[in-house]
Amino acid sequence: MGSSALSEAAKSIRDWSITEGRNPSKPANAADIFGTRVFGEKVQQERLSKTAYRALRATITRGEALDLPTADAVAAALMAWAVEHGATHYTHWFQPMTGITAEKHDSFLAPSADGTAISEFRGKELIKGEPDASSFPSGGMRSTFEARGYTAWDPTSPPWLHMHRNGVTLVIPTAFVSWTGEALDKKTPLLRSMEAVSKQAVRVLKLFGSTAERVFATCGPEQEYFLIDRNFYFARPDLINAGRTLFGAKPPKGQELEDQYFGTIPERVLACMAEAEEELFRVGVPVKTRHNEVAPSQYEIAPVFENANVAVDHQMMTMETLKRVAPRYGLECLLHEKPFAGVNGSGKHNNWSLSDEFGNNLLGPGATPHDNMQFLVFCAAVIRAVDRWQGVLRASIASAGNDHRLGANEAPPAILSIFLGDQLTDIFEQIEKGPAKSTKQGGTLDVGVSVLPKLPRDAGDRNRTSPFAFTGNKFEFRAVSSGQNISFPNTVLNAAMADALDSVAVELEAALAKGEELNKAVSKLLTKIIKEHKRIIFNGNGYSAEWAKEAGKRKLLNLKNTVDALPQLVTKEAVKLFDKYKILNEREMHARYEIFLENYNKTINIEGNLMVLMANRYILPAALDYQKQLAQSVSAVRSAGGSTVQAKKLLTGYTKLVDKLRVQTDLLAKVLDHSSSASAFAHAKYMRDKIVPAMENLRVTGDSIEELTPHGAWPLPTYREMLFVK
Repeated sequence: MGSSALSEAAKSIRDWSITEGRNPSKPANAADIFGTRVFGEKVQQERLSKTAYRALRATITRGEALDLPTADAVAAALMAWAVEHGATHYTHWFQPMTGITAEKHDSFLAPSADGTAISEFRGKELIKGEPDASSFPSGGMRSTFEARGYTAWDPTSPPWLHMHRNGVTLVIPTAFVSWTGEALDKKTPLLRSMEAVSKQAVRVLKLFGSTAERVFATCGPEQEYFLIDRNFYFARPDLINAGRTLFGAKPPKGQELEDQYFGTIPERVLACMAEAEEELFRVGVPVKTRHNEVAPSQYEIAPVFENANVAVDHQMMTMETLKRVAPRYGLECLLHEKPFAGVNGSGKHNNWSLSDEFGNNLLGPGATPHDNMQFLVFCAAVIRAVDRWQGVLRASIASAGNDHRLGANEAPPAILSIFLGDQLTDIFEQIEKGPAKSTKQGGTLDVGVSVLPKLPRDAGDRNRTSPFAFTGNKFEFRAVSSGQNISFPNTVLNAAMADALDSVAVELEAALAKGEELNKAVSKLLTKIIKEHKRIIFNGNGYSAEWAKEAGKRKLLNLKNTVDALPQLVTKEAVKLFDKYKILNEREMHARYEIFLENYNKTINIEGNLMVLMANRYILPAALDYQKQLAQSVSAVRSAGGSTVQAKKLLTGYTKLVDKLRVQTDLLAKVLDHSSSASAFAHAKYMRDKIVPAMENLRVTGDSIEELTPHGAWPLPTYREMLFVK
């Protein structure tokens, strides 16, 4: 089967090359097509009355309530626009706790009394939908028989058109809540957290004389992913059902030559990227960057900054688009954090900042950051937020898939720390002793070639080993995983920052009320924050063993896996934080903890059962066939009077491996076959401590057998094929 998949992959590449060569596509101009399928501000202005347009914009920009007459006007304009583009259906598109998106399609068709039909779409249908909530994860908030759930239109994220082969659907981004009003999704807490951080940030800005009334969290997530030939994908049960390879011997060549990173993009891959980008441009996703990543067959797509809520929706659209477009080119897009052992896994660097309603980036340091008191206050607040809530931040990116990345020499460590760079570190070191008086400058870089320009040099280098790094005018949360919905990490970031800014505002307001001068009060506050929270700042090698020891001395948390990390969500302090800012109440918080545990347990259980299946149905039959061939070879050599020493040695070693595989497969099946009435957390500990080690041991043996089995006899596509046949 492995050889067959390779032949089909080669044929797929050949046939695609011929087709592509004969029918070269004409690329669209990105500026001309950008947002053409989006009911954005320009279309709103064209199609709505001035009154309705102003009311809608006030809702979007200032959070003002939208009345039903305005909703009716928006719904009518929205339907007319969609129908003109061929839409027959609409869907309330939401993000349940499954981590992916969900949708229920309804047609615009409404029967009339004379037996005909008309297109109809009213404000109440735009504002509210009612999907069945009983079958979505609720973490105990809803019983199976309690089915009612509501989708609520999110006017801050514009509707868009999904063009598919046989029609067009109007997609309306929505929140998803239960009949009791509790959040059953990922969008609702994010929107609440953005309100919370805005309120506290505005308090601080007013102390510096700003007239801003709203502050927005902004985000720009970099998406890493793998593309492999679909013939290989369909021949791997583990990729189909688990998203990662559960068996697979290390290939002779991996990423050690460092020749993949930023290398020439393969033609078929580039064509796939271009079509995916064109679709994303049309629905208003501002993708900017594409390139080869470190591992073979690994790539990246990255957008520019935008409102965090819209960025999350766009990120989900990006993942769905990549998955949808890849098969058109005979490829499969893998978004798992670790599809292939032995090469880098995939992450999703979450670039996060705050911006006021006038577009000012509150984490932009300016030319002389030591003089920029407002920037220093917001930066210090980030330092406090990450140190104070490092456990919850770590839990926000915990999953069975991410456990394969974090802590390895390819991804940030499981220990949360902040990289500030030489310039800001120097400034905060000055602040610790008193007011900062200078800013390190990078100067210029002369590369020593007369025809090349002298380059402006940054004041410090970057640090790719840091899980939370300042990168010029934003912080990059690098520990987020590739397949993850980024709502929750951003929700936690916003919550932590709201708490930090609240604390800052309280202290500064109190100082000013006593008649203290602002700069003096700020200086004292900055010194206090840096003294209390400087332990979280680390600019060195996060991969090193020395850092783990140093982090221990600093009493930073080292939560090495999901089971260690998730309890941080339900500490008294964490529950109080989210409840205080009305982001998640205690029940909603505990529900998420239970859902994340359940997801971990189910993921490990699925992978364990898949390994047993693959060992018994794929690897063992192939190994027994080859074992039989070896035995026959020994017998034939003996009959011919030749030496059987080497053949016997090979047979003996191979037989031991086959026997070991049988024993380990039975052991894994045994530990999987258990009933537990214990808590979800106790069950997760069992999964981590019993099933995961049994899976790891079985994999080592299976991979050893692969290395000794002839290629033609091996039933699965190998790493050297999947990663390098492009």
